[in-house]
Amino acid sequence: MKITSVRPWLIKSSASYWGEFLFVEVSTDEGITGWGEITTTTKIANRALTAMLRQIGLTLVGEDPAHIERLWHKLFRAFTYMGSRGAAVECLSAIDIALWDIRGKALGKPIYELLGGPVRDEVALYTHPDQRKFTSKEAVVAEIQAIVKSGHTALKFDPFPLQGPHADGIAREQRDGYLDGSMTRQDEHAAAELTALIRETAGPHIEILIDAHGRFDVPTAIRLCRSLEEAGNIDWFEEPCPPESVNALKQVREKINVPISWGERGHTKWDFVPILENKLADYIMPDVTWTGGITELKKVSALCEAYYIPVSPHDAAGPINVVAGAQVMMTVPNFYKLETSEWNLSKYDPLINVPLDNSNGSLKLSPAPGLGIEMNREYLEANVVD
Repeated sequence: MKITSVRPWLIKSSASYWGEFLFVEVSTDEGITGWGEITTTTKIANRALTAMLRQIGLTLVGEDPAHIERLWHKLFRAFTYMGSRGAAVECLSAIDIALWDIRGKALGKPIYELLGGPVRDEVALYTHPDQRKFTSKEAVVAEIQAIVKSGHTALKFDPFPLQGPHADGIAREQRDGYLDGSMTRQDEHAAAELTALIRETAGPHIEILIDAHGRFDVPTAIRLCRSLEEAGNIDWFEEPCPPESVNALKQVREKINVPISWGERGHTKWDFVPILENKLADYIMPDVTWTGGITELKKVSALCEAYYIPVSPHDAAGPINVVAGAQVMMTVPNFYKLETSEWNLSKYDPLINVPLDNSNGSLKLSPAPGLGIEMNREYLEANVVD
């Protein structure tokens, strides 16, 4: 079997928080096709990665798709002199997922059977409320009650208002990032009030996870975490400061009592080594579409197992992201929960051939070969971004 083409699919979709998904299709001369995905958050990133994928794909034509480990290193090392992490690994991640999909289909097995077999029957989830619905106290209560009723036992949200003079007037991709790392006292109090309301509504047995999105400087992160700990008895504080500085994370770690989750912006096993060696996180949360695909997520999970650190993959994109992460987590002993962007996953139904089953707060994977899902090509063709 030989690879004949690698095609990026950039499509518009209301199922995406950012309005777009970026999928990758790898085709072979035996008619078996594999699918991958990249989690991206901005339109400029989507278009840059689409261009990169077209060029990278040319180097794979004629290769054997079963040689997954060798092709992983071929693509990773192709970017050594300009930096192999970041965008290069995101492209590699999508292709790697597609190659595993092909391998599973060729052998007639789901991917988790090729990774050592399952250690569980289904994959526990944590999820998000739709904060666009938080227009009143009553609306917040209704959304949290719906999550609890759905059977999920953990939920995550970002309670922090956006900062800056243009916070209400420009696109999210331009405003929701690090600038000066600060937070006003007024907005700190608003975050604490929201967290307290969600804790009160969810009850004492639901895990409350806070996402700081890497937005804060050291003193602000410490102050906010302490405030939310008091307000809502939170169960983790995720990405308190930008990922570039391990020392910043260490300073926060030394001053708070809440477990830290880190890793959605970690690329490859090498980024996680200093976090584990310096005891800087209680949970590790790689994204299968960012960190190096199925191949690397399995290795990062094994690395964490040696430190007895639970793995909880990040997911903020489409159905392949969810399913690819779940395929690996079926085989990982040190697994906590897999993220989904919403508790109701029916938004993915137009994209795939079979709806995802996340009843009672856990994902039940299809026993079908490969990823276990097929993309709806008709839908993709109708929604391609020019």
